[in-house]
Amino acid sequence: MKEIDKLAWLYIKEGKLLNARSRHKQLFYLPGGKREEGESDQQALVREIKEEVSVDLLPNSIKYAQTFTAQADGENSETIVKLTCYFADFKGELCADAEIEEVAFIGYQDKALCSLGSIKVMDWLKSQNLLQ
Repeated sequence: MKEIDKLAWLYIKEGKLLNARSRHKQLFYLPGGKREEGESDQQALVREIKEEVSVDLLPNSIKYAQTFTAQADGENSETIVKLTCYFADFKGELCADAEIEEVAFIGYQDKALCSLGSIKVMDWLKSQNLLQ
């Protein structure tokens, strides 16, 4: 079993969850990414979010939400993705950047547009009454 270890930012607005879609991909996923050597979760999350959606997370607002595992999209069935998720406030204007083609707030009823990892997170957020 191979595991892809990722950090993810959970940002909810009006009952919908921010997701991002990379160029040449069909599915949306949670913004975030992998740590670089020596980075803490917080440092990696701040860097990845700045790269992907152009905003600055406020470090003192970052708080752990939950960790999820799911089948990794576009990989064989032996590969899972582990998403360590955090809530955080930010400053700046949300805007797709780097490899990101589109950002969207996706409601629970449209979760089929998302990766399996995002769907698992959305199911949990719904159970917490955080998504519509």
